[in-house]
Amino acid sequence: MPLESNDKPDPEVSPAAKQARNFSQQNAMAMELPFIFVGCIVVGGAIGYFLDAWLHTKPALMIVFGVIGFIAGLRDTLRRLAKG
Repeated sequence: MPLESNDKPDPEVSPAAKQARNFSQQNAMAMELPFIFVGCIVVGGAIGYFLDAWLHTKPALMIVFGVIGFIAGLRDTLRRLAKG
C-alpha cells in the first residue's frame, strides 16, 4: 500500500499572510547567519588551538584553521543567502 503524498495544493492564502510568512523567514535567516559565520571561525580556531597545544606549534595552526573556518563560514553564509 503506497503512502499518500503530502503535496496537496494549499488553499488560497491571502497576500498579507504570504507577506507575513516571507517576513518571518527573512527574520529567521537574519538571526541565524551571524551564528553560523562566527561558529565556523570559533570551531576552526579551537581545532587549531588544540592541535597547536598537542604539536607545540603555537600559533601557526590556530591561524591556519581560523582562516579555514572564516572561508567556510563565508561560503556557507553566501550559500544560504543565495538559496534565500
